[in-house]
Amino acid sequence: MDKIKIIGGNPLFGKVFISGAKNTALPIICASLLTDEPVTIQNIPFLSDIKSLNALLLQLGTQIEAKSEQRNGHLTQTITYYTQQPTSLIAPYDFVRKMRASYYVLGPLLTKYGHVELSLPGGCAIGARPMDIHLSSLEQMGAQIEIKNGYVVADIKGRLQGAHITFHSASVGATCNILMAAALAEGTTVIENAAKEPEISDLINMLNKMGANIEGANTSTLTIYGVEKLHGTTHEIINDRIEAGSYAVAAAITHGRVELVNAPAQYLQAPLDILRKCGAKVEIIDNGFTVDAQNATLYGQDIYTDYYPGFPTDLQAQFMALMCVAEGAAMVTESIWENRFMHVPELMRMGANINVHGHASAIVRGVKKLSAAPVMSTDLRASFALILAGLVADGETTVNRVYHLDRGYEHLEEKFKAIGADIERIKIPD
Repeated sequence: MDKIKIIGGNPLFGKVFISGAKNTALPIICASLLTDEPVTIQNIPFLSDIKSLNALLLQLGTQIEAKSEQRNGHLTQTITYYTQQPTSLIAPYDFVRKMRASYYVLGPLLTKYGHVELSLPGGCAIGARPMDIHLSSLEQMGAQIEIKNGYVVADIKGRLQGAHITFHSASVGATCNILMAAALAEGTTVIENAAKEPEISDLINMLNKMGANIEGANTSTLTIYGVEKLHGTTHEIINDRIEAGSYAVAAAITHGRVELVNAPAQYLQAPLDILRKCGAKVEIIDNGFTVDAQNATLYGQDIYTDYYPGFPTDLQAQFMALMCVAEGAAMVTESIWENRFMHVPELMRMGANINVHGHASAIVRGVKKLSAAPVMSTDLRASFALILAGLVADGETTVNRVYHLDRGYEHLEEKFKAIGADIERIKIPD
């Protein structure tokens, strides 16, 4: 339960090195369960979510060997996963409750070993995120599934069977899980209305390197020709577009100039367009982009979150913080999760002018200045939004419950200090 203290008022200048993508690393780590050969994954960030998932895989019997190394200008991890034979096919509650993405073990364990018991997952409190698409899809592929005592218990006889599956919504989690399950299924699986996020394309690239036969990356229709066996590989994951977008907002909101190094600008077209419309200068450069708002008057812009390539829901809270101090009014519409405005009361404690309409939209009227206050993190991305508000508030802001930040932002204080922020972590003894 550490805290972060910020004294606002400093414009940010310099470079931020963007880390490997958490939302890619988690399913790719679980994909290592599909083979009994070693899988080496490069560019893994130092995050508590990675630690939590590694702890789960160790409990399943995976051997894990990690080393730190300099890659692309910053310290990162290369981790080798080797699951020769699992010692357990149960993902217990004490592991899964810490991180929803633990459900990515479902598809790999079921398709390779024929049985899995998965505690129903937890995660950020940003709304109900049911597993119905995952489970109904696996049932279409021949799995027998029961919910017992808070666990998903799934079995198959022989191999999963290829099926033609249509998702009722473009779920990233279900797309990843069914991709991994179908890789070792018998026959051909087609997923219609699949999610198209770049993290999914990265997973597909790695699975194909392991010997899978998957077509349709970057499209909403994926075709998976099942194979009998996958082999080990080495794969470097893509960099984190959400982290890059978050620091891009930090440059704009503080009227600074920041270069985002290793930032995948090609995956951020919608948010970068919003930044330009706000009045910031965005320049694409080799291996990243810069955001310059030194002399800019920022204007509020409407935001509508949508599935990729639309505006990412994982950047909604950060951009709302920006709109709090921009000229004029902006409407923020959240179309993905029904409870993702939990940061609004905390921003309002700092003087923001926000009116929420139902669960889906909020009107943000810009104010000249925010005022420092003690605030409470509610989820991962909301936590960063409160950091952003603290960077431009008068006085000293304290952000509580920052364990959320440690789940998705690597070396946050160090990166902010390197570009001029007055920020400090306050350690709270256990």
